[in-house]
Amino acid sequence: MYPGSGSVSTLNINAGSGSSYPMDNVLTHRNHSDIGESEDVLVGTEAKMDLSGSQVDKIEVLDGSDEHKMGQLFATAICGNDITSSIFYTSSLCTAAAGKYAPVSLSIVIIVLYLFRKVYGEVGSALPLNGGAYNVLLNTTTKQVAAVAAALTMISYMATAVVSAESAMSYLQVLWEGCNVKAATIILLGIFAVLNLIGISESAVVAFVIFAIHIVTLTIFVVGGFILFFMKHETTFPILRENWYNPDGDCPTVNNQTVVPFYQDKNFAKEIYFGFGAAMLGVTGFETSSNFIEQQEPGVFPKTLRNMWIIVSIFNPLIGFLNLCFERVCVIASDTSGGILAKVAGVAFGEWFKMWVGIDAVLVLAGSVLTSYVGVIGLVRRMALDRVLPQFLIQTNPFRKTTHWIIILFFGICSSLFLIVDGNTDVLSGVYTVAFLGVMSLFAIGNMLLKYKRSSLRREIKSPWIGVLIALCSVIMGLAANIIREAQIVYYFGIYFLVTIFIIMLMFIRARILKMFLFFTQIILSGAGRDRVSAWLGDSIKKINSQPIIFFASKDDPAYLNKAILYIRDNESTNWVKVVHCCDIEESSDSFSSTMEFLDKCYPKIRLDLIRVNASFTPETVQKISQSMQIPKNFMFISCPKDQTVPHSIGDFGGVRMITSF
Repeated sequence: MYPGSGSVSTLNINAGSGSSYPMDNVLTHRNHSDIGESEDVLVGTEAKMDLSGSQVDKIEVLDGSDEHKMGQLFATAICGNDITSSIFYTSSLCTAAAGKYAPVSLSIVIIVLYLFRKVYGEVGSALPLNGGAYNVLLNTTTKQVAAVAAALTMISYMATAVVSAESAMSYLQVLWEGCNVKAATIILLGIFAVLNLIGISESAVVAFVIFAIHIVTLTIFVVGGFILFFMKHETTFPILRENWYNPDGDCPTVNNQTVVPFYQDKNFAKEIYFGFGAAMLGVTGFETSSNFIEQQEPGVFPKTLRNMWIIVSIFNPLIGFLNLCFERVCVIASDTSGGILAKVAGVAFGEWFKMWVGIDAVLVLAGSVLTSYVGVIGLVRRMALDRVLPQFLIQTNPFRKTTHWIIILFFGICSSLFLIVDGNTDVLSGVYTVAFLGVMSLFAIGNMLLKYKRSSLRREIKSPWIGVLIALCSVIMGLAANIIREAQIVYYFGIYFLVTIFIIMLMFIRARILKMFLFFTQIILSGAGRDRVSAWLGDSIKKINSQPIIFFASKDDPAYLNKAILYIRDNESTNWVKVVHCCDIEESSDSFSSTMEFLDKCYPKIRLDLIRVNASFTPETVQKISQSMQIPKNFMFISCPKDQTVPHSIGDFGGVRMITSF
């Protein structure tokens, strides 16, 4: 089940261009049997490999998304649709928790979001790679910890899709009273599943058009709302006054019982605190931009963060205040069916703007559903490529070349989540908020680890330690507020989180589980049946462990190399490590060979190969090695580069991971 002992090879990438190495013997290698070992190498590197003729036009990335780069407008539109759509369902939830102090809670969230601008900006500057929290933790800690962030992100996408679809259909019900919200929500999720199955994904142009219409709508709502507030002061001033001095008035009745919002019987500090927890739902989608950094032009990512912060800072608190100017606070807080902004628009402007806001809400929230599909497809595909999720998920159908298993499973999980909670918006929003705040917390932790363990990485943006700590404490406080307010969300969240984590953790130990089955097979079965089952299990274990891992080593220090091998052994399902050393032709590396020979004896279950590459360590060199050895870049590791040694950003290498801090 083990690939055997290692080999020592020399690879001359620059052969034929001023090199003294012959073209027909570019790669030479010798087995450890040549240096005192008796065991032959079972699978060796090709004896001859000429890379001198291969040209690198561009550096490929893992998801093949380096074809087109988006500018500031399109990138802002994609993530802007997600974050600005949140106000449609946050308005009533925040008011239900904070009452008349809802604008205050919404304003406090803006301060926290400003701190996260710096947090996300620093991470994106140092690690300009897709993946968000999963990516930063993958490059600063273990793969298992990164998998937790990925699980939270997946649940966040699930809840985003469900909450957005349910909210969109609630606004549609405001326009069309005959709409069955529950059935329509499932249908909408199914429609976008079908669209993704046939290959229609989110278009930046369409996203920009929807975003532009949405911004115009919100601008009319805010500017026109304040104008009408003063023009209709005979009716608006009394409503605002009653909301401040008598917020419990005009509460609706259900089954002859008066609805009591959460904020009642609380003091102002509790109202603001619990309102802050609910208001955090209004900035969900802020993390979206970090999931497609590689598709953005250089320098665009921090601008998208700035633009989202400005938009939310302007609209969220002002819309929260305008709601109190035209509708009683108890009515807003009790609107569990959604559609509150459309109703307020009807009171302030008339039926024409109520229809306008309703249509805009349906479009933007539906676009958020599509964003969830696109986001989860990319995340799950990356996790499957990293062997954190089962490989069948990246299978594509022969007709439309889409990852059908991811799409179908996502639709099934989202639909089941909606049916399990019986369409309860509060519970769904709570699950959404817990997952989102969990991702934000892990992102802040990842930023701190980046400062501590990857301090030598170049970055144009730096967030102060105190800012990161305040941001982390703020989201933890918001998370606690939501759990205290609606304790049952922990139950629903826990179901999906534990199932997701269980599947992921099975992937980490699947080889060990198969070995256990193989052991008991030898005891229980006999004859030909035992041989067939044993052969199948043995082949499965070999397939899992046969994925070679490359580590680009800059020096032959045994402690340095040993740390890398230990990380690979503990985080990757493999027993084959190729240590690649990029060096000049004149550089002597005899000590490197002896060090590798020693380490190969220390790890009898891991094959260690040493490959000398006569070329500088550059993105082009990494690209050639990846192509020639047919090893994806997500299975290539390096130590943390230092400014003076590697004149490239980690993002220039197209997905190579960092695993040591030497």
